[in-house]
Amino acid sequence: MRRVAGGVVAVALLAAAPAVRADSLALNLPAGTLGQQVTALAREARSSIVVPDAGLWARRMPALRGRLSIEAALAALARRAGARVERIGSVGWRLVPAPVARVRPPRPRRSGRAVAPAPPPQPADIIVTASKRDTTRDHFAGQVATVSGKELERGGAGGTNRLVQRLTSVTSTYLGAGRNKLFIRGIADSSFTGPTQATVGQYYGDLRLSYNAPDPDLRLADLASVEVLEGPQGTLYGAGSLGGLIRLVPNPVELDRATGSIVVGAVATTHGRPGYDAQAVVNLPIVADRVAVRLVGGHNVEGGYIDKPLLGRTDVNRTTIDGGRATLHVDLAGDWSAELIGIGQRIRGDDSQYADRDGPPLTRSAPVTEGFSADYAQGQLVVSGRIGEVKLRSTSGITAHDLRERYDATAPGGPPRVFEQTNRTRMQANETRAWQTAEDGSGWLAGISYIHNRSRLLRLLGDANGRRQPTTGVINGVTEWTAYGEGSFRPIGRLLVTAGLRATHSRLDGRGADVAVDRRPVFLADAEARRTQTIILPAAAALFDASPRLKLFARYQQGFRPGGLAIEGDTVRQFRNDRVATIEAGARYVAPAFDLRLTGARAAWRNIQADFIDGTGLPSTANIGNGRLWTLEAAAGVRPIDGLRVEGALSLNDGRISEPSSELVALAVATQAAPGPESARMMALARLEQIPNIAGVTTRLGAIYEARVGEGDLTVDGWARYIGPSRLGVGPVLGQRQGSYVDTEVTARFAIGRFGLSATVANLLDTRGNRFALGTPFTTGRDQVTPLRPRTFRIGIDARF
Repeated sequence: MRRVAGGVVAVALLAAAPAVRADSLALNLPAGTLGQQVTALAREARSSIVVPDAGLWARRMPALRGRLSIEAALAALARRAGARVERIGSVGWRLVPAPVARVRPPRPRRSGRAVAPAPPPQPADIIVTASKRDTTRDHFAGQVATVSGKELERGGAGGTNRLVQRLTSVTSTYLGAGRNKLFIRGIADSSFTGPTQATVGQYYGDLRLSYNAPDPDLRLADLASVEVLEGPQGTLYGAGSLGGLIRLVPNPVELDRATGSIVVGAVATTHGRPGYDAQAVVNLPIVADRVAVRLVGGHNVEGGYIDKPLLGRTDVNRTTIDGGRATLHVDLAGDWSAELIGIGQRIRGDDSQYADRDGPPLTRSAPVTEGFSADYAQGQLVVSGRIGEVKLRSTSGITAHDLRERYDATAPGGPPRVFEQTNRTRMQANETRAWQTAEDGSGWLAGISYIHNRSRLLRLLGDANGRRQPTTGVINGVTEWTAYGEGSFRPIGRLLVTAGLRATHSRLDGRGADVAVDRRPVFLADAEARRTQTIILPAAAALFDASPRLKLFARYQQGFRPGGLAIEGDTVRQFRNDRVATIEAGARYVAPAFDLRLTGARAAWRNIQADFIDGTGLPSTANIGNGRLWTLEAAAGVRPIDGLRVEGALSLNDGRISEPSSELVALAVATQAAPGPESARMMALARLEQIPNIAGVTTRLGAIYEARVGEGDLTVDGWARYIGPSRLGVGPVLGQRQGSYVDTEVTARFAIGRFGLSATVANLLDTRGNRFALGTPFTTGRDQVTPLRPRTFRIGIDARF
């Protein structure tokens, strides 16, 4: 009778659910039988869940509460019940008893051949949480890449470079951990960390990680996924998302059970010093089904591999990274919950990782130490819930980010000199939004946000013995109030149209710091600035369902960055806000054995903010003109056999400064080594016209193989990535070529039960390459390169409990 009853309920639910509801659900499933819980879940999600086994249907279950997608809820129920989730077409799921390991048919051991597992069930459509409406990928009109947390942690948890290795659309500078700038889809401004805001928005959950500071390079540990939205995202995310958006999605706190994991690894680098890494995750319920805490901590030591013969030291660029997160989740009354989140990280680099282009390999002739440090801390309070069918979420946070850097400023033949720069950033922010999304992708979103950010850029210049004097610095502040909204509807069955608008009112203020006393009367007007501005950012998109598997989309979006004050010599002057408008079109085809993504985009970039080297050899910032960028991207994946997925991706970029500003033309003339003929000046100007740091072509080929071997599971993940040539920055002084190299990596992991053993080989070919042609912005008489880390081996052990 119980088996019959279960089947009847499942058929009734299947008939009532024409489509799967894939958004996040606020669940409150009381303790009872599995049948009672899946019935309540199916009604809430308006989906079908079949439990054909009578014993499984009657199995007693603890309560399940929290905000979960239906996939995550089913996974939690299956884990507790000892069941396995199977997908039924596109409209439902089945829960069946999980097979017991000891009754598997025996495999002949002498053959040594791996046995491929059965093909996994077709996963539910991915939810794009960065859309702020929990939109499914099938309903998202734009290009989004989602990398799972498990992929990013293979070979040990790393920083943002792990994401760069997985995608061709994301690139980075390589000054060192916690010092880099990230770029998406060819929108790159400069190589330095100055007063300009980043072109890529980085978020942990709903709160941005920084405003006008470099990538904090948080360890990508214990994440559900990382989402990358390509192209401007100004309507939903405001300033600083000209090129796109990177959003870290953490694993949720589990309210009903204690869990944890430990990972340790030992690292050996060819031509360098060894290193090691350790990571721990603990999830602890405090009040059953109501209050729980999740803790993540890690310690990482990267051995050095750069030698400094003038100082008599080898392997100088050792880097230590300590960090972690703590999340306290409280399930409030009804559908409401609150989370208190703390993030912290400390980076200490003994020296920089660049080398001399024409010197011995992995050697630098700098006569001074060029260490750096980065400290990052953020606290968040998140309150979320729903009123009827309307969901609400409010996130407030404070951020402190300090970066200290030392550069070799020694002139050719002169005594050793050091340039020190400190960038201190403080930010307070809040975002509150309400939204509603229907099963067909239609719906609406409305929100408000507030940001106050203040950065203080201080500089010292002097000899290597500690006698240094302040040079002109700058303090920039910005306060933003924003209202934004978006709506989607279907004028016809297969067409989903979306329109949005953002209105931002900004108050900007800035002043010079440490301006020389004898120069203050002259530059007082330039050294202080206050102004307000209002920016309106529209957006429009259309998505056409050509078939259940093929989606075509077109999109128009804008992004902007506010202006500020910059330093040139001992003068402080203003630079204006810049703005990007992008039109793109693309297609997505997703099937169980094959998927394909194609995108073409054209961007118009006005009043480009960029850094350059001024006449005194110091980095400065200015508006260098108007530009245009063309981008073509393709990515595909195929499963030729069970257990094997092969991936390939290609990005083509062509970015030019089509209308150079007067400042850029003057720079081309002023930095010419000699008066020279007009043709030489034209060549110098041509070098200025190329958008910096973006390779014309980037390709990636990867493969992931998963198989059952004996009593364990084997995973092999390998890839090769080619980065084409590019130029370092703006101006003849920064016209050095970089790129044009191949990077590689292979990781294998074998797991039995709760334990795993992994081995990684990075840079298999021991390629030197040149990732970034800058170590110090000063003219030191040495051409510079940043080589890849030499061939590196890692052995890791992991356990979960």
